[in-house]
Amino acid sequence: MTLEIIRRGLLNGHMPLPRMWHDRDMKDRYDVVIVGGGVHGLACAYYLAKNHGITDIAVLDKGYIGSGGSGRNTTILRANYLTPEGVDFYDESLRLYRDLSWELGFNVLFSERGHLTLAHTDAAVRTSRRRAEVNQIQGVNSRLIWPDEIKRLAPLIDISDHPRYPIMAALYHPPGAIIRHDAVVWAYAREADKRGVHIHMNAEVTGIDVEAGQVTGVITRRGKIKTGTVLNATAGWCTTIADMAGVSLPIVSHPLQACVTEPLKPWLDAIIVSGSLHVYVSQSDRGELVMGASIDPYTSYNMRGTLDFLEGLAGHILELFPSLANVRIMRQWAGICDMTPDFSPVIGFTPVKGFLVDVGWGTYGFKAGPVSGKRMAELIATNRVPDLIAPFRLSRFEEGALVGEKGAASVGH
Repeated sequence: MTLEIIRRGLLNGHMPLPRMWHDRDMKDRYDVVIVGGGVHGLACAYYLAKNHGITDIAVLDKGYIGSGGSGRNTTILRANYLTPEGVDFYDESLRLYRDLSWELGFNVLFSERGHLTLAHTDAAVRTSRRRAEVNQIQGVNSRLIWPDEIKRLAPLIDISDHPRYPIMAALYHPPGAIIRHDAVVWAYAREADKRGVHIHMNAEVTGIDVEAGQVTGVITRRGKIKTGTVLNATAGWCTTIADMAGVSLPIVSHPLQACVTEPLKPWLDAIIVSGSLHVYVSQSDRGELVMGASIDPYTSYNMRGTLDFLEGLAGHILELFPSLANVRIMRQWAGICDMTPDFSPVIGFTPVKGFLVDVGWGTYGFKAGPVSGKRMAELIATNRVPDLIAPFRLSRFEEGALVGEKGAASVGH
């Protein structure tokens, strides 16, 4: 690879780079159609092809690959959730992410940093202790730590009693990591394409055909496709797609904003989260501080940043790191989060035969990309629900079998 880079450099950019995936003609029939060209849809296509030999697949996206939540998240990975079902699920995803560069033959810049969820109140300390115990029982590395150790992990953080909400403790999750989100999308797309999967960009879905309770086709702006299996992996737009198939989902969509600063010299190794202050921050491989907050308190598909978000975020970040006062914000944006009543996803079968869902991820979606793709591929190939995703079935809302993950949110919802 090093010699190849040198060779291209000497050619002064005149040698064209190979395509990551091909532009293919859209067929009028596929065995499987995946709506949504983000990490979930592409991972499912890849694992269907690699693990189950199913390659007659179309991945459709209304824009470009990764243009939705996969390209707008803040790249944090963790497994320190609150419920046993959630911990097991996200732990498998984190393990898959850890080996993804080797799996896909592409450097996705996985970087294990450690994840600290700060506790500013007695109630938050109790919740952190409970989460640590659940994590440890499930075999996940998490523990409660105190201000002196927090200071060692993040030397510039203010652990004094001067802030409005002094830091009392933190849930420390050493396996917490960051990764390059666009690299993950490209790598899955490239490997799926190599195995014969068709990736169609600018192919917005406008309708889904259902006959006698069975999916029979998908209508796009580029033509109609016949198929007996459709996977809805469209995150914030999942209810729009589900409505086309006559499936009602208990999901509402909220904007989630984030921003980055100018690049700084490396100084923050750990990922810092405060549920009480509704902020989180990590430092990217390029030196930028990547920062975010809780979802906006209204439903919308708007993906523009707001001044109100930026003012609130900046004030709370400065409570944690006063020395950042003169650092400049360079860019801000928003993504769309698909929120369920219990803050857990909806994965699996629906009342319409052949219409499957991988949605309802809220603020957790990118963290779950590999495991949801792998397990949904298993479900499609075998027509059986894997044990790992069974708790997240759509019918749980009627059954009263909720998987309450609100307490495990990195920031307040």
